[in-house]
Amino acid sequence: MPRNGYGHMVLDDYVARVRAVNADRAKRLSSIRSKKEAFAYRDEVREAIDKAYRPWPSKTPLNARVVGTIERRHYRIEKILFESRPGCLVTAHLYVPSNLDGPAPGIIGSCGHAADGKNAPLYQAFCQRLARNGFVVLIYDPFNQGERDQYYALHSRESVRSSTHAHNMMGKQLELVGEWFGAWRAWDGIRALDYLLTRPEVDPAHIGLTGNSGGGTMTSWIWPVEARFTMAAPSCFVTTFAANLENELPADSEQYPPGVIGAGLDMADFFIARAPAPVILLGQAYCFFDRRGLKQAYSEIRRFYDIIGAPTNATDIFIGSEGHGFFRDNQEAMVQFFATHAGIQEVTRLEETEDLSDVLNVTPKGEVVPEGATPIYDLIAQNADVLASKRKKLGKDELIRCVQSTLNLSDNRDLPHHRWLRSTTEDGVRLARYAIETEGNIRAIMRKRLSNPSYSHTLDVEREVHLYLPHVSAEEDLIEDPFAKRLKEQHPLYALDVRGLGESLADDERDFFHPYGNDYMCNGYGLMLGQSFLGRRIHDVLSTLDLLAYEGAEKIHLYGRGQGAIHALFAGFLHSAVTTVTLKNYPQSYQVWTQTPLVSWPAANIPRGVLTSYDLPDLMHALDKKLALIQPWGADMSEVESEK
Repeated sequence: MPRNGYGHMVLDDYVARVRAVNADRAKRLSSIRSKKEAFAYRDEVREAIDKAYRPWPSKTPLNARVVGTIERRHYRIEKILFESRPGCLVTAHLYVPSNLDGPAPGIIGSCGHAADGKNAPLYQAFCQRLARNGFVVLIYDPFNQGERDQYYALHSRESVRSSTHAHNMMGKQLELVGEWFGAWRAWDGIRALDYLLTRPEVDPAHIGLTGNSGGGTMTSWIWPVEARFTMAAPSCFVTTFAANLENELPADSEQYPPGVIGAGLDMADFFIARAPAPVILLGQAYCFFDRRGLKQAYSEIRRFYDIIGAPTNATDIFIGSEGHGFFRDNQEAMVQFFATHAGIQEVTRLEETEDLSDVLNVTPKGEVVPEGATPIYDLIAQNADVLASKRKKLGKDELIRCVQSTLNLSDNRDLPHHRWLRSTTEDGVRLARYAIETEGNIRAIMRKRLSNPSYSHTLDVEREVHLYLPHVSAEEDLIEDPFAKRLKEQHPLYALDVRGLGESLADDERDFFHPYGNDYMCNGYGLMLGQSFLGRRIHDVLSTLDLLAYEGAEKIHLYGRGQGAIHALFAGFLHSAVTTVTLKNYPQSYQVWTQTPLVSWPAANIPRGVLTSYDLPDLMHALDKKLALIQPWGADMSEVESEK
């Protein structure tokens, strides 16, 4: 495939967008000089963060119970089971120091992405270090870690074998109903705190929050929205959003809070939101979370704390000498910081901790589903069903407004400039290639089969045009897919690779559909920017249609396969120049994607919150006789029988 250097195009576009936001943010922060200005900024940050998390569920009974106890010399471990929301069982351990003479400071421990969750030796170790220093610690299992495998009952589960891949699956389905998986994760932590504060052993005046990696993420996300925490110590997570993007470091779906970059925020703002409450940022010298970004974040936090007059010991930073992980040096720095702010004068350092993994399970089978937990995919399905029952039938104008809103599109598009690229051949036929500059440095690459090879350096558009949108690559579809091959034999066919597909596929050795591929990462940054990645791809199609119509097309027949079918459906609905729309291997509805545990379609095909206002069949009905459908695909991207 002639790539011509477009493999970094989409990534570089997002880097430029994030840098532009960061430049404005830096000016804003540097302009803050007084407490009044600082607190006004803090209030704006809090509002933007709260918007990213909404909607919050109502608090329901925890139904907490202690199902077992392990007695050790210096502490005991209580095995706890509670419900963070109805049917959502959470397994946890409560470490209670021996010989307490009154209420003690409490800590919530959030786990990183260890498969064994709270039972991971490093996480046992930090709980033991805290308990030996007089802290009561509650550590809980995240979704699909420890004893909370949501897919326990499935026989075929390779796509969610690891916790990170499972988190991305959950996040993808939650986007359909307008919710963020990070808020679900944060809610577990908030309800864990609710339980901790029911314990008479705990002093509510001194409550800390800590965790490493994914636990550092949740420490960062829970901290600004839960004022009952009085001190925080995130480890091996905090850097800058730009650093992760520039370093091509994809993250879990819970690590992409929607809209926050678009609102002008960076990671440091999640701690500025709670200024002047005490916080220590922990990292490691060889962690994949960029230590340059960690230092930058700390510098911004410290300057903000100085402006509002916070004491110097209200913030700290510690960078250990290891790779990514909550190793002893970071644990000890965390314990010391918490002890200082809880009024504990003398800290006990442990040379060794004990691994009790063999006896730590809370549930008999080491899994919550056999104990009656409702898997998250069933909770999402229930939510989607409620939304479906409430959705009203929209008129065409209102439906257009809803579609444009979810895709962040407008009718105001500039006519794109186009370049004539080097031509190529396919099956002995000359193909003209065009770079259509749809916005900024983004180019949608269009190809056209020529009857006369000498016409490859012009764009001469027929009155009746046939435009094909591929699943992943126009070149591959036109060689391999029978439907696409038939089209090119019947018509002077145009084919379009929108951003990130075909000729601008990311430079990534992994398969395009990998749960942590570049396409997935760019979609995540689109979410954080408040700019639908799917919407930008459809913008590419709409801009191309504008160009074709301007160049003389009076009738445009639009075809799409797989992902291209989604692009064609939206573009065909929105653009008046489209005469017919033919979809092959199309999804029957987004609702279908909520009614199954596993969805193979990439997250970049989902408009956030789509099911709160419309679904794909609404667009199909609006197209009416203009629409032809061939071989629908199910949630697993394989053929299903057509609906009668």
